[in-house]
Amino acid sequence: MEAHKAKILSVCNDICKGTLMETLDIDYIDVGENFLLARMPVTPKVHQPDGVLHGGATVALAESVGSAASYIFLDGKKFFVRGIEIAANHVKSIKEGYVYARASMLHRGRTTQLWEIKVTDEEGKLISNCKLTTIALPRE
Repeated sequence: MEAHKAKILSVCNDICKGTLMETLDIDYIDVGENFLLARMPVTPKVHQPDGVLHGGATVALAESVGSAASYIFLDGKKFFVRGIEIAANHVKSIKEGYVYARASMLHRGRTTQLWEIKVTDEEGKLISNCKLTTIALPRE
């Protein structure tokens, strides 16, 4: 099981090279039966002008982990996965450290999927709660 988990995380991290996820230093760190977990460092690179994490960077993290979760749980070799709607509630600010985004599937339909992505700090305190809807389109 651990080798399979390591392979999934390796695939997720490898496909991010040269993308926004690499620019934001997003790293996929854990996967389970119904979730994917990623982290992103909070540095001035992702700050808004007043020195706290930019909500847009948080949403980019959330959509990245939710879409990656759809890709791995729905067999990305058979489907194109696209985010079609995302909503975020930002409840706490953070200036430094890491934020963690855990995507958990709420609904797995044939075509659309609904994900809850909780973004927390290193102590597990909620920073943002996001909801992502993805669509899976056959590659054929």
